[in-house]
Amino acid sequence: MANAFADRFSDATRQLAAAATRANRLALENAESMFGVQLKAMERNLTATGGWLGELARSEDPAGLLPKGAQLWQDNLQRLGQAQQDVVDLGLQAGRAWSELVQGQTDTTADATGNSH
Repeated sequence: MANAFADRFSDATRQLAAAATRANRLALENAESMFGVQLKAMERNLTATGGWLGELARSEDPAGLLPKGAQLWQDNLQRLGQAQQDVVDLGLQAGRAWSELVQGQTDTTADATGNSH
């Protein structure tokens, strides 16, 4: 009897460790994806702004570039907004993946210990 309990406990512990490893991997992949989305948006905004500032520095009529600067500002804000929406979507996807992982772990643990849920 004690051996059967020890075996079930050992199996449940191994499954929990495997689930924790998968959860950590999901968290890391999610963080990398979110960082990449934000970095790409920042890179695009900086490139566009740098180009406009270069034009402004070379221009003989800086006031004539103000409408283009206003459009650049709007485009930059739109890119940032889209990046934030993408980050939220990635967070929701990660939440669903974690939920599935927890549900699968709960089912597996219940099966391993002989309990029904």
